[in-house]
Amino acid sequence: MNPLFSALGFAPADILIPRNCDLHKWSVVACDQYTSQPEYWQRVEETVGDAPSALRLILPESRLGQPDTAQTIAGINAAMETYLAQGLFRELKDSLIYVERWLDNGTLRRGLVGVVDLERYDYTPGSGALIRATEGTVLSRIPPRVAVRRNAALELPHVLMLMDDGDRTVIEPLTLETDEMERLYDFDLMERGGHITGYRLTQEQTDYVAEQLAALAQPRLFEEKYHAPGRAPLLFAIGDGNHSLASAKASYEEKKGTPQEALARYALVELNNLHDDSLTFEAIHRVCFDVDGERLISALLEYYPGSFVGEGEGQRLPFVTQSREAVVTVPNPPSQLPVGTLQGFLDAYLPTVGGRVDYIHGEDVAYELGREPGNIGFLLLPMEKDELFKTVIFDGVLPRKTFSMGEAQDKRFYLEARRIK
Repeated sequence: MNPLFSALGFAPADILIPRNCDLHKWSVVACDQYTSQPEYWQRVEETVGDAPSALRLILPESRLGQPDTAQTIAGINAAMETYLAQGLFRELKDSLIYVERWLDNGTLRRGLVGVVDLERYDYTPGSGALIRATEGTVLSRIPPRVAVRRNAALELPHVLMLMDDGDRTVIEPLTLETDEMERLYDFDLMERGGHITGYRLTQEQTDYVAEQLAALAQPRLFEEKYHAPGRAPLLFAIGDGNHSLASAKASYEEKKGTPQEALARYALVELNNLHDDSLTFEAIHRVCFDVDGERLISALLEYYPGSFVGEGEGQRLPFVTQSREAVVTVPNPPSQLPVGTLQGFLDAYLPTVGGRVDYIHGEDVAYELGREPGNIGFLLLPMEKDELFKTVIFDGVLPRKTFSMGEAQDKRFYLEARRIK
């Protein structure tokens, strides 16, 4: 491996790809999608049937907390061992995979699959690590994910990691060099997932990636780019899958000093360029279930004195209930972003009255759920993606679930795997 990678926190890996199976049925969307739409996962079950599938190796979050969760995790671990024993995977030693994903909207997203060194990653707010989370981590969400990973033989990645490569020096040049690469897979994803093609980089191309990433990581260039003298360089920010990578970190800490430490230190991710034309930041909306919407709005107005229902100067919090659609305006918000203002209230209010909040990708879904009896939906505007790195550098992590990179069907689909045991 090129020694430059050792200082970057991102590197080639021994990657497993499935073979001799229907990849359309194998590859399924990230487990944290469609959490309030069980019918989606039922359709996936029907599509997969008895075929080998990543669906058997993940735990959709819609099933977290069910009485049979422990039994389900044991079944996942058993399925991993079975697939390995059956020789379902081909191993690509010390490799990077270049991915081209044509999304449902017709745009092309380019990425590189490799591993993150969890020693170079930190999700703690205010961290100076080379690789950082972009959103606040809910610590209570980590243990169930660690439980899935604890005895697992494999990991499958849905983490999308970002770099701020405005000159497009790392990934984009590879687009013109696919004829020199080995094509690994090329198929249509299910459920409006688009089309995906993967290529194995040559050694020369891998060395090129290392050199270009090392150039991005130079402290002097970092200080000039962000006007951040004296601040610790930030090379990579986690765009999607913050809690999954935080769980991998927690699992690694748990396995230090054991024979599993060396494998647990790394986690598979897909690296994307923030400036890829396909990457758009979508708002993540909030829907509160089992609440009195009018009482909640009254409490919100009381929580932020001077706020009112209607348009005016300040932050806008549009909402919908069974009976109406309106906007709460907060003239003197405590947060730089409306999502932070709303989340601060919900975190204080819901534990006192009951009910729950879910984080919904897609305005149409949030709107329909918000109109159901006993619910209220808040429809938020997205942040500008150019604000991301500067905000993380100067202000720390954003409020959790601030943004989403694309719609739910655009999230990463599980495809590659890696041994972690």
